Amino acid sequence: MQAGGGRDGIVVPPPSAGDGRFADNIVFFGRALRKAGLKIGPAAIADAIQAVDAIGMGSRDEFHAALFAVFVKRHEDKAVFDEAFRLFWRSRNLVEKMIAMMSPRAPDTREREKAKPGESRASDALLGERNDRRPPRDEPDIEIDARFTMSGSEIFRRMDFAQMSALEIAAAKKALSRLKLPMDRVRTRRFRASHVHARVDPRATMRGALRNGGSLILPRYREIRQIQPPLVVLADISGSMSQYTRIFLHFLHVLTEKRRRVHTFLFGTRLTNVTRQMRHKDPDEAIDDCVGAVRDWSGGTRIGETLKEFNRLWARRVLGQGAVVLLITDGLEREGTELLTEGMDRLHRSCRRLIWLNPLLRFDGFEPRARGVRAMLPHVDEFRPVHNLSSLSDLAAALGIAQSGMHDPRRYLEKLRGST
Repeated sequence: MQAGGGRDGIVVPPPSAGDGRFADNIVFFGRALRKAGLKIGPAAIADAIQAVDAIGMGSRDEFHAALFAVFVKRHEDKAVFDEAFRLFWRSRNLVEKMIAMMSPRAPDTREREKAKPGESRASDALLGERNDRRPPRDEPDIEIDARFTMSGSEIFRRMDFAQMSALEIAAAKKALSRLKLPMDRVRTRRFRASHVHARVDPRATMRGALRNGGSLILPRYREIRQIQPPLVVLADISGSMSQYTRIFLHFLHVLTEKRRRVHTFLFGTRLTNVTRQMRHKDPDEAIDDCVGAVRDWSGGTRIGETLKEFNRLWARRVLGQGAVVLLITDGLEREGTELLTEGMDRLHRSCRRLIWLNPLLRFDGFEPRARGVRAMLPHVDEFRPVHNLSSLSDLAAALGIAQSGMHDPRRYLEKLRGST
């Protein structure tokens, strides 16, 4: 699999990268990236071979830059490419060493390091076929008391999206498509005809009497009309949220498909309305249209400016009739917090319920020490995690019930005051 070794693990290609074993390795590497989820075709692999042959580099960094420029077309693919490059273009016999590490040995009680984003997808693409070809081993029958253990589905539901493999991401998308949403309702000022004899409708009663010439007056009844409130989503697509952006968009597509009046806005350094793009029946087509409509994908973030623009241009249009707002961001504002505080305060007063979804809550020891987080917390009704299937299911269920004290943002503010 290797093209050649150099000092300190540096890959030194032969004089012509378009001939011999080195070109074959680039082809194998491109196939592995495609299996890991990157959109790579035969033309891109041919361009990569020509690029490596043209630059005539002699260091690992130059080789990495050449392949990166050809193969990586989306910002969220960077982590997968870097991890696949590290695993594929390595020193000799590392695969045998990794297999040896998986063989039976004394248990290691040390705390395992958390996998890097994209590592699962890259390792599955590179080592999956090798593990499939291994002969089955005769394992002894072991009886396990599973009364206090979790099932595989429960572990999958609690797995962080950033640590999922390509197959697990596909399974998560299918699970999201089967998500059941509550039919929450809010009372309006309008009425509709009813068969319940509780409230008489004078106008309908008189209209019916006029049709009979007034000789027979039959009372008609009415009741208060209830509707499903609008759902407005403000989703952060900056670089710090890139590992979660596409799976969140799949979740928002499910909301748009199963619920009326869902308005979706994406923001980084500017605000983009993608409500029309999310109405496509095919989720992949909808997400591709969203990517094409957004100019600042995986860039910086300006939450304060974004909220100011939303409050000025869109709040009156979409925040009527008891709207619920989902704000998906990590709260890492790069500018001052005065504009952010003002925008959050106005947004909170303009909607019936403001729910902040933050993937940073996946950490047990999370504390709101960032300036942006501290500025936003006093102006939200609920503060929820949004990093796995379990948290998204809880969110979907929470849309149909009253506010839960378990996710009260004041708990985090009190914790911060106590630590200071």
